[in-house]
Amino acid sequence: MTNVTLDFVHRYVEGTPGAPTLLLLHGTGGDENDLLDLGRELLPEANLLSPRGRVLEGASPRFFRRLGAGVFDLEDLRLQTDALAEFIGSAAEQYGFDKTHVIAVGYSNGANIAASLLLRHPGALAGAVLLHAMTPFVPDTPPVLNGTPVLITAGRMDLMVPAANVEHLARILKESGANVSLHWSPGGHGLSEAEVTAAAQWLSAL
Repeated sequence: MTNVTLDFVHRYVEGTPGAPTLLLLHGTGGDENDLLDLGRELLPEANLLSPRGRVLEGASPRFFRRLGAGVFDLEDLRLQTDALAEFIGSAAEQYGFDKTHVIAVGYSNGANIAASLLLRHPGALAGAVLLHAMTPFVPDTPPVLNGTPVLITAGRMDLMVPAANVEHLARILKESGANVSLHWSPGGHGLSEAEVTAAAQWLSAL
């Protein structure tokens, strides 16, 4: 069922009691339905919490504004990241899942705000799968991530996300104490079956 409360239009699908919750964060132009099948494939027993980005670029939902390709509106990124962190807590109260066991699965724009959540709100996520993420911003002071597990997947031929930017993000997270795994595929910005398999194996091992 789609729910418009808690400040984000979203879907919540209950999983097995005691299972973790996957926070599903779509890419530009997606919505709260886009990643539900992926979430169920990645971790079949999980609760699924899938919000729709609140910002429109034309008619395309996003999680925060950008000024151009790869150029983010950092003030809006900050505001939307804080709102998403608050949404996780409110949703946990409403649906009764453990807010300390939420793992983000984000693609592209969704992966970028998931990375921003890790950097701005350490402890809000128990882990993250960042599918084709860019470095959202460079924190003035590295957060304390205390071994938070993070999987970053990226394409060697991705024209939207340069390899150096991916490696920069991985380095920032590692220097903040995250336990980072980096999976490269030979393709571009699209999500490949090899990435999905790698993410499912990584999640099942947590």
